[in-house]
Amino acid sequence: MRFLPAVAVAATLLALPTPALSQVKPTPGTIRVRLVTSAGPIVLALDGKRAPKTTANFLKYVDDGRLDGTKFYRSAPRKSDPKHGFIQGGVGTDARRTLSPVVLEPTDKTGIRHLDGVVSMAHAADPNSATGNFSIMVGPNASLDARGPNRGYAAFGKVIGGMDVVRKILAMPTCCGREAMKGQMIKQPIQILRAQRLDGVAKPTGLSKPWLLNIRR
Repeated sequence: MRFLPAVAVAATLLALPTPALSQVKPTPGTIRVRLVTSAGPIVLALDGKRAPKTTANFLKYVDDGRLDGTKFYRSAPRKSDPKHGFIQGGVGTDARRTLSPVVLEPTDKTGIRHLDGVVSMAHAADPNSATGNFSIMVGPNASLDARGPNRGYAAFGKVIGGMDVVRKILAMPTCCGREAMKGQMIKQPIQILRAQRLDGVAKPTGLSKPWLLNIRR
């Protein structure tokens, strides 16, 4: 699970209600985030109690707007069961959006396993290299959990709304990619138009936003 390297549309999608969102109450230590995508909304509940460092890292990207205008770029269905696997999105290799890496919070410490709908941070060969790329599970992916010397990946929340959108992305046509991601790049990536914190108060980092410099106002 290594990371990679529409104004009218956005306004319409931002106005769409998230199914049953009002019926889902945040539990203590949980922070909800809505991803407004070109395929529909996805709502995450981040577990700030069991995975505080990973949750805080993800919220920095949300509160800074670093995920706005990024995309879901990878679909990794299982060869034996294409309806299961995971999708991946985030800042990709855009160094302008990337913050300092976060230390891995492994599943054998947090107790959050890679089950259906769980959200997890992507990282490169170094387990402590996760930045702003993340994956969402479709079905269980136990191979991503910590086992012995394999530290796995940091699961830190779950989808509480929009799993139909996640499954739609998993089923999209793919091509290209290298090594572990060979053939898994989505041909027409799904845009992440906006990431919105739904609970608590935003805490922007105050750092510069160089990716916005070339945007015409």
